[in-house]
Amino acid sequence: MKQNRIYFILVGIMLLWGFNVPLLKIIVSTFSPVTITSLRIFTASLCVFIILAFLKLLRLPTLKETVLIVGCGLLNVVAHHYFLSVGLSMTSSTNGGLILGLGPVLVAILSIIFLNKRLTVIRMTGFVLGLAGVSFTVLAGGGGLSTINAGDLSIFFSILTQAFSFIIINKACKMDPRLLTGYMLLFGSAVLFIIGLATEKDGLASLGNGNLKVWTAFVLSAVFATAIGHMTYNYAISQVGAAESAIFMNLNTMFALAGSVLILNETVYPSHLIGLALIVSGVILGSGAYEELRRKYRRKHHYNSAG
Repeated sequence: MKQNRIYFILVGIMLLWGFNVPLLKIIVSTFSPVTITSLRIFTASLCVFIILAFLKLLRLPTLKETVLIVGCGLLNVVAHHYFLSVGLSMTSSTNGGLILGLGPVLVAILSIIFLNKRLTVIRMTGFVLGLAGVSFTVLAGGGGLSTINAGDLSIFFSILTQAFSFIIINKACKMDPRLLTGYMLLFGSAVLFIIGLATEKDGLASLGNGNLKVWTAFVLSAVFATAIGHMTYNYAISQVGAAESAIFMNLNTMFALAGSVLILNETVYPSHLIGLALIVSGVILGSGAYEELRRKYRRKHHYNSAG
C-alpha cells in the first residue's frame, strides 16, 4: 500500500514538472528570461528552507559540502536554468518538453563514462532510440530543417549540464539531498541574478510587464514545481529505486506535451509523437529500467517457484 502511495506521488510530481514547461514558456516570454529565472529560483529556495526548518533539517554546510554546493549549483541550477530559460524564449514548449525527456538517457550515458556502469546491448539500443527521438523532434517538428534553432540546442545543453550534476552528486554527495537542493537553489539564484544584471539591460524593468495570469504561473512554477516538486521527488525516489523512476520520467515528457497543447494551444505534429515514442522507448531501455525490472521479475518468479 505504501508503494502505491509513492507511485501516486510520483505521478503527481511528473504532472507538475510536465506542466511547468509551458508555464516557464509564459514566464520567459513575458519577462527578461535570466532575471525572472533568478527570482523564480530564489523564491523556490526560500520555500525549501522553510520546509527544511519545519522538518528540523536546517543547518550550515561544512567546507567540503560548500564546495559541492558551488560545483553542483553551477551545473544543476545556473547552467541548467540559464540554458532552459533562454532556450524556451526561442523555441516551442513542445520541442522543449520532448528534449528535456532525454535526461535519464544522458544520465545513463554519463554513468557508463564516469561511474564505470556496464554498457549492454539493450542500453546501447536505448541510447540510439533516445537520441533519434530528439533528432526527429528538432529536425522534423513541423517545418523540416527550418525548425532547428538555437533554442533547441540551448534546451539540450540545459539537460546535459543537469545530467553532469547528477553524476557528481551520485559520486561525491554525502549530504542530505533536500538540504543540498536548498543551498544549490539559493547559490544558483544569486549567480543567475548577477548574470541577468550584466546581460539584460531592462531585466528588472521587465517585471512590470506581468499580469495576474503570468504571476500565477510564476508562483505555481517556483513553489510547487521547483521547491516542493524537487524535495518530494528526492524522497519518493529513495523509496522506489532508480529503475521505477526512469519509467515515471516518461510521464513528465507526455505531460509537457499535453500542457503545451492545453495551456499554450501549440500544435503537436506527427513528428512530435514519433519523437515522443522514440524517447520513451530510449529512456526505458537506456536508463537500465528494463533490465532492472526484468531482474526483479526473475527473482520474484524464482522465489515463487522455490516456495
